[in-house]
Amino acid sequence: MSAITWTKSAEDGPARTGTLKTPHGEVRTPAFMPVGTRAAVKAVDPTDLVALGAELILANTYHLMLRPGESLIEEMGGLHGFMAWERPILTDSGGFQIFSLDPEIDEQGATFRSVYDGETLRLTPEESVAVQESLGADIIMVLDVCVGLPAPREVVESGMWRTLRWAERCLAAHSRDDQALFGIVQGGVDADLRKASAEETAALGFPGFGIGGLSVGESAGERNLALEAAVSGLPDDRPRYVMGLGDTEGLLEAITRGADLFDCVIPTRLARHGRVLTRQGDFNLKISAYETDEGPLDPECGCHTCVTHSRAYLRHLVRTGELSAHRLLTIHNLAYTMDLVAEAARAITESRLAELMDEVRRRRRVSPSQADAL
Repeated sequence: MSAITWTKSAEDGPARTGTLKTPHGEVRTPAFMPVGTRAAVKAVDPTDLVALGAELILANTYHLMLRPGESLIEEMGGLHGFMAWERPILTDSGGFQIFSLDPEIDEQGATFRSVYDGETLRLTPEESVAVQESLGADIIMVLDVCVGLPAPREVVESGMWRTLRWAERCLAAHSRDDQALFGIVQGGVDADLRKASAEETAALGFPGFGIGGLSVGESAGERNLALEAAVSGLPDDRPRYVMGLGDTEGLLEAITRGADLFDCVIPTRLARHGRVLTRQGDFNLKISAYETDEGPLDPECGCHTCVTHSRAYLRHLVRTGELSAHRLLTIHNLAYTMDLVAEAARAITESRLAELMDEVRRRRRVSPSQADAL
């Protein structure tokens, strides 16, 4: 029996809502995961995340195996005990981070250098699973081969088949029955490769699936076609996780195509640079127009930041480099992103997702002057 179950509760075309049950609680899907790369979501703590309604967070295998090391985390009660986070956790395998380090990849695994001290390291599919089992997340991911786009078809296809072979090795190495191991669909933006990857990965019997290798240089149109092809080859009764996707339009486009889970650093990274996500369009809080603005970041947002502070005060914090600015803007940007996904879920249950997408597009159109300010 799988460590997780996913049950569909409503659908609107390919889009669907459901409940993901894990050893550490339930997650209502579609759901956005705040990214806690090093066992911490930047600028906020678990109390903030609970207040925001986060039901699932992500941590990064590559970084945690280097610092502080999976053995120490295991001794501290796994990620849940180490972070004081009692809700579900997903760990990625480190594949994307390794890809970004220009590794040497062969059939057995990947060789790369540590971003911390330059030491040469080696990671195989089996070792990635072993590290994630020590970390103790509810959901873990196979080690995959991520290819930057655009790339020649033969390169994309080679990475896709190697990912499938590594997936079989990860399954053989996986030993914890209280963790769910997800497979990962690759194939770039080639619809035929995506569908073939999805079908072959599904045939291995994973309890859930990541759709990887996107947000790496492709256009929105290419991404959408790749998602449609991947979803067409995956079973309807298991969760689909689009890895690394978190912009407003991208989230809605993926949800309408049948995706369930998402993660991305966009909300937290933009917050640390004074960028604000809102229902009326995104803006840069550093510009002078907000110097005496007494209004909230978003008058339709009920997060702690919007209820408590003015744009003028928050701009002051950003301009003077106060660390509290990072926390307050992060709270808002995460609240915006998770509220957007929750709103999409409600729209699915009411069969009005298309109307929501039209409304979001209309309201978030920005003028040329606003775009310059971003």
